[in-house]
Amino acid sequence: MQIAKYSFGIGDRFGNQGKAQLSALIKAKNAGIDIVPVWNKSHREHGIVGTSPADVRTEADTSVKALGWEDEYHVDADHINMSNVDGYIDYSDFFTLDVADYINEPADESSVNAFLDSNRKYIGDLKIPGIDQAYKITEEVLKDIAGKYLFATEQAAALYRHIAGKKGADNMIPEVSMDEVADPQTPVELFFILRMLAGENLPLQTIAPKFTGRFNKGVDYEGDVAQFEKEFEEDLLVIEFAIGEFGLPENLKLSVHSGSDKFTIYPIMGKLIQKYGKGIHVKTAGTTWLEEIIGLAAADGDALQLAKKIYRNAFEKQEALCAPYATVIDIDFSNLPSPEEVDTWDSRKYADTLRHIPGHADYNSNFRQLIHVGYKVAAELGEEYYSALKENADVIAQNVEENIFDRHIKRLFDL
Repeated sequence: MQIAKYSFGIGDRFGNQGKAQLSALIKAKNAGIDIVPVWNKSHREHGIVGTSPADVRTEADTSVKALGWEDEYHVDADHINMSNVDGYIDYSDFFTLDVADYINEPADESSVNAFLDSNRKYIGDLKIPGIDQAYKITEEVLKDIAGKYLFATEQAAALYRHIAGKKGADNMIPEVSMDEVADPQTPVELFFILRMLAGENLPLQTIAPKFTGRFNKGVDYEGDVAQFEKEFEEDLLVIEFAIGEFGLPENLKLSVHSGSDKFTIYPIMGKLIQKYGKGIHVKTAGTTWLEEIIGLAAADGDALQLAKKIYRNAFEKQEALCAPYATVIDIDFSNLPSPEEVDTWDSRKYADTLRHIPGHADYNSNFRQLIHVGYKVAAELGEEYYSALKENADVIAQNVEENIFDRHIKRLFDL
């Protein structure tokens, strides 16, 4: 099983927007861009919302059937590990092997020595085609990289073999994720990480490295844009070289996690993948949940009152809601409106404050980030929330489709 060139992770917290998400990809197809939908929901989200991997498969299959989608699609076991993967094997065919927790854990001395012996040929000046500078490789450099990443790649390989042994290697798409760490991987580190994974016979098709800058949930990229562009281009070149050097799958591509709403860097990524003829996988999971709240606000009446209630509950529980996402949000709590202020807003004011329109006078990224991590309060409302989704399905679907197509796909592919 091989994933096509372009793919979007279209996660859905509450499992109601599959058709709207797919509609956006149909619009992209009609515009000449084929994008593979990959439905995903993390293990943490399942626990909060009270769903299961089977529910994600059902949503994907039902949406595809309803809209007559005849092309490739997948279901992602998102950020899984050995302790929880078995519940996903029957329902998923895309597996995000998250090894961030194992980075900097020491590998066995024998494994480190084997790595050093197998890579001594690179000691000296390492030239990667397309990158002007040569990288000075010494035994100390190799030892340092092994110390950071060798154990993590061994864990990824063990998890891959576990899944492949139960599902069959030809029935899965493996992704390796190491983005939720403090520091970005250098081009040299990425090169030898790919060497380690190839040495483990792990045929990864996408890899999610850590990039410079902040990839906060549901808001724009923050950081040095020129440095990001340099890193992204170098990573593309490293992957291209590693494919030939190590015999990795030819369709291996970069994956951008927390990729929703990174509007500043979308044109950069789009330009570079076109320049080098490479693919990309972009995860846009949380942005759909936000569009549900925007849709409720836009619907006015009782739906707007429910959106205000969700904000009030999130505001009151902000500490508990933000704690699990501390590394991927930056909220200035002093710039959050009070629930009492929000209660005075009309439909347009609420929607415009939450909707990500760069430069809009009402847009508040702090408000947006709190709502983003506040889906737990909607889950706690149970049938009250689900009924509102059904009653306002049309206006919500319109917002979901427009968000993915107009604000994401069109920016990335310069449509």
